[in-house]
Amino acid sequence: MSGLWNDFNSAQSNSNVIPKGTLAKVRLTIRPGGFDDPAQGWTGGYAKRGATGSVYLDAEFTVLEGPYARRKIWSLIGLYSPKGPDWANMGRGLIRGILNSARGISDKDNSPEAQARRRISGFSELDGLEFVARIDIGQDTNGDDKNEVRGAVTPDHRDYAALMGAGTAHSTAAVAYAPPQGNATLGQPSAFPAAPRPQQAHPAPPAPGRPSWAQ
Repeated sequence: MSGLWNDFNSAQSNSNVIPKGTLAKVRLTIRPGGFDDPAQGWTGGYAKRGATGSVYLDAEFTVLEGPYARRKIWSLIGLYSPKGPDWANMGRGLIRGILNSARGISDKDNSPEAQARRRISGFSELDGLEFVARIDIGQDTNGDDKNEVRGAVTPDHRDYAALMGAGTAHSTAAVAYAPPQGNATLGQPSAFPAAPRPQQAHPAPPAPGRPSWAQ
């Protein structure tokens, strides 16, 4: 017997949220926002500017493998907040982790080659990257639980190779071992070609929640 039919405290929750701390290989898609600021290196129409003046990347993460395959997670990657640098610093940290994970770089590696691999010529290089995400839980504008991606798993993690599928035809980790072609910075040619953008249509996401300092 699975439980009493007059007491449902032990019944399984119907929550559709992926458990906090789950590791999964995902593909990042940036939903263009049309806001550019060349002085900051924000070009190509990828950034989005909110009503409060905050600027961010509207990111969609599609789980590629495992029990949650094809599930989608929507998060904001902060670029600027009028309330201070915290949100932008978190966004830069997340992008560093994504590049480390997608390009197979140890977070502890500060060699010239690793530093070159952490540089991009523009946000188009992030669009379509596949990496291992650490899935978290936040709240949407209604106060309901929603999944978010706040961190990436790098080769330093014992489960990285198995989750990333290093050596498979679809693994972007192989790009990490291409020899760097100069020290690319934002706005200059990078050692890595931009990943192709997925062509399939995506359903409209629920309204994303935002950290208080980003509003």
